Amino acid sequence: MRNGFRSGGPWRPSQTRTRSLGRVSSTPHTVEVSRERVGGPLLIQSHIRRDSRGFFQETYRKSTLEDLGIHCDWVQTNHSRSERGVLRGLHFQAGEGQAKLVWCARGSISDVTVDIRRGSPTYGSWEMHDLDDENGALLYVPVGFAHGFCVTSEVADVMYACSAYYDPSLERRIAYDDPGIGVEWPSIPHLVSDLDANAPRLADVADEIPFSFPEPAARR
Repeated sequence: MRNGFRSGGPWRPSQTRTRSLGRVSSTPHTVEVSRERVGGPLLIQSHIRRDSRGFFQETYRKSTLEDLGIHCDWVQTNHSRSERGVLRGLHFQAGEGQAKLVWCARGSISDVTVDIRRGSPTYGSWEMHDLDDENGALLYVPVGFAHGFCVTSEVADVMYACSAYYDPSLERRIAYDDPGIGVEWPSIPHLVSDLDANAPRLADVADEIPFSFPEPAARR
C-alpha cells in the first residue's frame, strides 16, 4: 500500500505499512483485514481455494462486513472494462454519498482513494492499493473518499458494488493530477476522458463537499 500525507508545506508521498486489523473468523472463510486511517478504506483479503481446475473465492458475505461495522444496502453493481493505461478518477457522489466495494476480476489496477472529509487529520491525502485477479483483494471505499484507478495490465475488468444508486446530478470529480494531492500514479502513458482531464482541483471545490470528519453517521 502506498500513501501520501501532509507534513508541513506541500504534499509529499510516503510509503508505510498498512495497519492490520487481524482476522474475521466468525464466518466459514477467514478474512484478513487492514486499514490505514480512522474511518478510512478497508482492504479485505478473503481465502482463495485453488486447484488444478482454477480457483474459488467468496467475494461478498454480508455478515463478514457487518462484523467490520459496515452496514450497507448494496443497491447497484457496476462493471467496467478498460485497456492498459486507462485512468478513471477521481470521482465521488455528493448528497448523502456513495460507498463502494471494489475488486478487479480480470487483470490488475492501481486503485486510489483520497480523503475529502473536511476536518479530517488526513484530509487531501491518498492511498494506493494494487488489486488484481491473483490476490483477489476487495477494497471498501467509505463515503467521504474520492476514488479512481489506473489499469496496469493489458485489459482489466473492475467490479464495484455501490451503496446508493448512481445519480448524474450528484456526480462530482477532482483532478487526478491535482498537485495539491500529488498521487503517484503508475509511470505509464495515461488514457483519460475529457471530463476527468478537465476536472477541478480539490481546493477549488472544497467548500462544496458535504462530508466531514468524523465519518458520516450513515457509514454507507
